[in-house]
Amino acid sequence: MAITADTVRPGIALILGWRRVLLAVGVSAVFGALNALPTTSPPLLVTMGHAVVAGLAVLLAFGLLERYPARLPLPRWILQLVGVVVAVPAGVLLAHLVSMAIDEHAAHEPAQMTGMITLIVEGLLFAPWIALGAMVSQRDVLARDQALAFALERSQLERNALETRLRLLQAQVEPHFLFNTLANVQELVDARSPQAAQVLASLIAYLRAAVPRIHDPATTLGQELELVRAYLELMRMRMPDRLEFALHVDPAVNALECPPMTVLTLVENAVRHGIDPSEEGGRVDVDARVSDGRCSISVTDTGLGFAAAGNGLGTGLSTLRERLQLAFGNAARLDVTEIEPHGVCAKLDIPARKKSP
Repeated sequence: MAITADTVRPGIALILGWRRVLLAVGVSAVFGALNALPTTSPPLLVTMGHAVVAGLAVLLAFGLLERYPARLPLPRWILQLVGVVVAVPAGVLLAHLVSMAIDEHAAHEPAQMTGMITLIVEGLLFAPWIALGAMVSQRDVLARDQALAFALERSQLERNALETRLRLLQAQVEPHFLFNTLANVQELVDARSPQAAQVLASLIAYLRAAVPRIHDPATTLGQELELVRAYLELMRMRMPDRLEFALHVDPAVNALECPPMTVLTLVENAVRHGIDPSEEGGRVDVDARVSDGRCSISVTDTGLGFAAAGNGLGTGLSTLRERLQLAFGNAARLDVTEIEPHGVCAKLDIPARKKSP
């Protein structure tokens, strides 16, 4: 029950808030009405007036000591209880002085003195317990507010950490893709291929479109598939006799959210690990469909399959799985299977949600 100055800082609105005032007036009025029942008691309005004045005095002491002084050598709740105990006779005495100012003869009547003593005893018996109940209730409300604040702060920190992790993973993807592509251009230059200049021009055009987008936390599948098409065009220029490709895209997928370099990573793996090492080359097919609130994307190649990468397709897919986990949680799924007689099919299933503006 240790409510300290560091945990409770109510404003003036809480000290004399309308709910507190209504509670104090209501409880005091009940005691005042009960004190008017004996035939020898003062009139009903007098007993109720005395009780209400005493109740408001207790409320004022409780609220002020809840805020002031700012620092205390002992728990604040103890000071508040002491304040309530002192405020009860002080409030009753104040009410009695008001009665004396209105009717000085009534102040000396036995009924008035009996009513004053009765009200003091009742206040000392019940007011501290009511104050304790209020402090416990306030402590529970404060604990809930703090828990909500901590949960909100923790959620924000987790979100920031995820965004930071996502950007870090993107930074790992960018050089991986760029260095691979530049290595291909270098091979053409070293071989003095007449296609080197054309491929380099296509690469420049591709990077001019791609680089501004890969720093965004999310892009659309339409933009992603544009980059995929540009990449495949670039690779076909490098090996025109060994690479064929086709994109089969449902127009409904173009506006859907997609982490940058997602489909491109699958296509790059298909070309690098499946088509490029094969003397015969092969074909890459990209299919994208929407059904029942899910978006299904498959990248299928007729390359060498898992054997070309030693039963694996490089670090790109492991990084991609992490990025999908950060973007969609457990709602995303990536399956990579080998197909007969040769080739690999990568199937990606993600929520079909539109990218927010």
